Amino acid sequence: MTTVVPDRARIPLSRGRFHAAVVAGSPGLRESLARVLTSLGAADVSTVGLVSETRTLGRGGMASLAVVESQLPDGSGIAAVETLRSLGWSRTVLLSQSTDPFTVRGALMAGARCFLVTSRPAPPAQPTGPTDPGVEQLSAREVEVLRLVADGRSNKDVGDSLGLSALTVKSHLARIARKLGTGDRAQMVAIAMRAGAVT
Repeated sequence: MTTVVPDRARIPLSRGRFHAAVVAGSPGLRESLARVLTSLGAADVSTVGLVSETRTLGRGGMASLAVVESQLPDGSGIAAVETLRSLGWSRTVLLSQSTDPFTVRGALMAGARCFLVTSRPAPPAQPTGPTDPGVEQLSAREVEVLRLVADGRSNKDVGDSLGLSALTVKSHLARIARKLGTGDRAQMVAIAMRAGAVT
């Protein structure tokens, strides 16, 4: 982890300054974003390059801002956003080169406060139906559970809607996680949406 601290002789700290973090795979991008955040008034900027290093940033607070790249060497920036949110970083910006609505929705569900497109990408491909083998293995009930999870409902709310207990919903989610290869709720929904199983 790298921490960039501005020259206090040139940029005096004052009330209202904030702490910042950058999670980006490229060292050049990390340095560039750290400079921008420092110029905007960050008292210090901590940087990491992997999802797995996100926890080393420590706890955030009301006066903190994190900027996260959507594609990281060891996984999705959405997972990094979720980790930061669990650590108290309530203000996060996700940088992406994609305007894919499923990615946007996944980022917002994970707790990102802002989704910023950093370049003009090619138009996203339209879903053509289930192509992921894991999605094709989902039962009708599991798809129903995912649809309700996509609406942001808790296990209890999903159970109430389907006449199931929260424990049964948890079991369904565990089976879905095995089939889709991820236990992350936002990523499960994103996979199913890309395949057209959830709209």
